[in-house]
Amino acid sequence: MSLAHIVAAERQLTRLVSFDYGQRHRKELDFAAAAAQRLNVPHHLIDMRPIGAALTGSALTDDIDVPDGHYAEETMRITVVPNRNAIMLAIGFGVAAANGDEAVATAVHGGDHFIYPDCRPGFTRAFETMQKAALDGYADVELYTPFVERSKADIVADGARHGTPFAETWSCYKGGDLHCGRCGTCVERREAFHLAGVADPTAYTDPDYWLSAIAGKEGH
Repeated sequence: MSLAHIVAAERQLTRLVSFDYGQRHRKELDFAAAAAQRLNVPHHLIDMRPIGAALTGSALTDDIDVPDGHYAEETMRITVVPNRNAIMLAIGFGVAAANGDEAVATAVHGGDHFIYPDCRPGFTRAFETMQKAALDGYADVELYTPFVERSKADIVADGARHGTPFAETWSCYKGGDLHCGRCGTCVERREAFHLAGVADPTAYTDPDYWLSAIAGKEGH
């Protein structure tokens, strides 16, 4: 949600697009809807559940435990949903072209590169080239990835400067009542606030686990 607030402040935010692909942490969709209302833009919720059901083998969609620890650990590969970002971005470009939007923004960042191939700079460059060909003569839509070579701490810092209400954002992959504090995205969220020097308003079930997870990463 930080990127939405950044775009709203620095460019022109026209809409938010979310995807229900059967993820166990689908409560993020409620937070996205609230952000769209807060920013006074439409929220397009795309039902991808039949597609998500075919993208088997991920802890985010199947009955597989979401591992604890940092993204820099091999165990986190079980959270990959194959081709997820490529599918979502293709739909996003279609929505943008249909509505006359100039860009599709996504907050992929440097911390994602180790685990997720469709978050890497090579992918985003190739994808934008492909979309230019796909929409040639119909629409000119840019892929806006301001954090693809930067860190999640940069997202927190920039989001704070643009008034992101972090208490009203969701990261946790386990989708409980509170952020678990132990899954990869919780650990990275907690670490990002620490590195950015921004107070973290998030309530975690295990608020101190990130310290041992970070120590384990640094020991590799």
